[in-house]
Amino acid sequence: MTSRSSPPASGSGFVFRPAAERFHSQLDWLDSWHSFSFSSHVDPAWMGYGPLRVINDDVIAADSGFGMHPHRDMEIITVMVEGQLNHRDSMGHAEVLRAGEVQRMSAGTGVVHSEVNGGDQACRLLQIWIEPSSTGIAPAYEQKPFAIGSGWTLLLDPEQRGGAMAIHRSVRLWRAQPQPGQSLDLPLAPGSRGWLQLVDGAVALAAGGEAAGCPAQLRRGDGLGFEAGAAGLAGITATSTTSSTSADLLLFELR
Repeated sequence: MTSRSSPPASGSGFVFRPAAERFHSQLDWLDSWHSFSFSSHVDPAWMGYGPLRVINDDVIAADSGFGMHPHRDMEIITVMVEGQLNHRDSMGHAEVLRAGEVQRMSAGTGVVHSEVNGGDQACRLLQIWIEPSSTGIAPAYEQKPFAIGSGWTLLLDPEQRGGAMAIHRSVRLWRAQPQPGQSLDLPLAPGSRGWLQLVDGAVALAAGGEAAGCPAQLRRGDGLGFEAGAAGLAGITATSTTSSTSADLLLFELR
């Protein structure tokens, strides 16, 4: 399968990934949308964005999931959106990940794990893969709940500010759920790259227009990569939709 999107022209500063143009995998128990190349879906133009390698938006049916499978040399972050996910791994962890919680797993030299929805309703999660700064590290696991409000809440931070978790990469990740009409600045460090991923709802972008390579609005499933400060992209404003009264979004700072 090949995406209809293509990278922007050199110098535009933006990489727009419309939700409908992501790769799609569907089984009787899984509905998964892949922002970047994943599994049998391979497109050289969409292999990731900087160290950000995977964003999978998964809906898993009750009493179903991924059996034991291996990973290595990857930082794996799971953001639970709805329901629950039962995790087991070769490090000895047997945990239940619930909506509002975040899991980070350093696969390092190798780990085997399973992810099964042990609940009685479908669950939704975003699984994110980030390339580590170095390979061959010891596997590790951590899981935390985060109270998400209308402002930015740090989920990942190298200095672990505000109780955020750290991974083996100088990456920051925020989540926010602004109300319609509310504006948020983008707290990115100069010289970094940003990626916005809409979990739900919609936001208007405080930046140029289509001619500058930046869409006027992002909606559920859309993603946007950009250089910090590019084309005046300074913030977002949540807008109302028929399916959601608030927006729900992730913001990555990538180096």
